Amino acid sequence: MAVAERSFGDVGTKCLFENDRVRIWEMRLEPGEESALHQHTLDYVLVMVDGDRIAATFEDDTAGEYRGDVEGEVTPGGFVYIPKGGIETARNTGRKAYHEILIELKE
Repeated sequence: MAVAERSFGDVGTKCLFENDRVRIWEMRLEPGEESALHQHTLDYVLVMVDGDRIAATFEDDTAGEYRGDVEGEVTPGGFVYIPKGGIETARNTGRKAYHEILIELKE
């Protein structure tokens, strides 16, 4: 399915702050819960706050660095820089509620 034919949700569950340089999101997922399909149009920093396992399924036409299904352990306080381009659905595969802060970089 082409990008134009899909409906995308937000990259987080709640926007916490936005100005001309950054947009800060919160993402919370209960065990087994999935996010909306979303597209990352900006580079971002993902900060893991809580949880134990998280997974993502990337669409075939994703332009990001990740492909297919990716799963890993959550490291509270850990962070990762991710370049724009990913088209994905996140899924909490753990036993604990997942919580992250996602900081989109507009510059």
